[in-house]
Amino acid sequence: MPFSLRKIPFSVQILLGLVLGVALGFLARTNDLSWLTSTLHTIGSLFVQLLKLAVPPLVFTAIVVSVVSLRGVANAARLALRTLMWFGITALIAVSVGIGLGLLTNPGKGVTLDLGGAAAPKKTGSWTDFLTGIVPTNPVGAFVEGNVLQIVFLAVVIGAAALLVGEAAEPFVALNRSLLEIVQKALWWVIRLAPIGTLGLIGNAVASYGWDLLAPLAKFTTAVYVGCAIVLFVVYPLVLILAGRLNPLRFYAGAWPAIELGFVSRSSVGTMPVTQRSVERLGVPREYASFAVPFGATTKMDGCAAIYPALAAIFVAQVFGVHLGIGDYLLIAFVSVVGSAATAGLTGAIVMLTLTLSTLGLPLAGAGLLLAIDPILDMIRTATNVAGQALVPTVVAAREGILDRAAYESAGRRDLTEPEPVDDTRPTLSPVPA
Repeated sequence: MPFSLRKIPFSVQILLGLVLGVALGFLARTNDLSWLTSTLHTIGSLFVQLLKLAVPPLVFTAIVVSVVSLRGVANAARLALRTLMWFGITALIAVSVGIGLGLLTNPGKGVTLDLGGAAAPKKTGSWTDFLTGIVPTNPVGAFVEGNVLQIVFLAVVIGAAALLVGEAAEPFVALNRSLLEIVQKALWWVIRLAPIGTLGLIGNAVASYGWDLLAPLAKFTTAVYVGCAIVLFVVYPLVLILAGRLNPLRFYAGAWPAIELGFVSRSSVGTMPVTQRSVERLGVPREYASFAVPFGATTKMDGCAAIYPALAAIFVAQVFGVHLGIGDYLLIAFVSVVGSAATAGLTGAIVMLTLTLSTLGLPLAGAGLLLAIDPILDMIRTATNVAGQALVPTVVAAREGILDRAAYESAGRRDLTEPEPVDDTRPTLSPVPA
């Protein structure tokens, strides 16, 4: 029989793209092949742009349809509150891991860097970013700029209005349902390109940065990767076992394609469609997943908004010789749990880091010291973000009795790019009997 790429599991295709990308990246770097570096950069950038292109219409139509579909569901508010609660709980655990690891490793002690050359990043975070980041000044601008949190806000408001209007809004709702189906179909054409996109993204990272930049910051880089690994492979499994009574291996089997794509694309928002499909295949009802995943993609960032800023704040304080007390560590935890929403629609971890540094009164120029290795750190941070964004809806659904456990146990045994089978027996968002 003729060879078919579709016969190779999707995760294996991504792994092959990863390996080939690393090889091509090293080839480009060691032989100074600028044309190859440029080609890899173009391939990776085009893939991320295609992903982000589909996100605004996907988020808007999915949330509008989901809000309207919640008509008569008594436990929708309860699900939202439980989701927020578990976002906060897991973020607090993640930032505690970051602080503990920072105190244990002292990543900034003994580091000699040119502090005179450090400059504050152009984009910085502030508490007002939270409010200004939610409400758009121009509805069209939210879509043009791809500000997902603003799109979520608009979609919730319009969906709620359509819900209250009732029958008169049915043509509008039907239009959104049709658009949602069209966007999803086009989106999975893009997802099929993920192995090629992985090749370009990883290849460009290796060709552009290599491992040279890690030398003076090796302890800090290692601490970030170890911290994220602890959250990924210790904290999250414990949460699944203790809070959800779920097998962690089955969770990672189902969520791994999204975690993989998050690692190579370095974009929680760009990975969001794959995260949502993974969560649904883990047995979470679609109506709930369409709320929790887009919201989590903009505000649930255990890597970028908890582990990383905690370690980075300790690193900067030690480099600049600033002593941090117990109150400062509590403040880091507070900023990580509450302030992550301020980064929505902005440039991820850098904005969150500057928000943390400014709240602690540390030099913002300290963030400039870490910009050189940010792409390398961003891979593991984003993978952790995506895993957390899939974890919370799964745990909440399990605790509320709406998780399809049969689907959960079979997660990962189907190719992510296969059509989703129609299953009318799957639990919905109806209230759980007392």
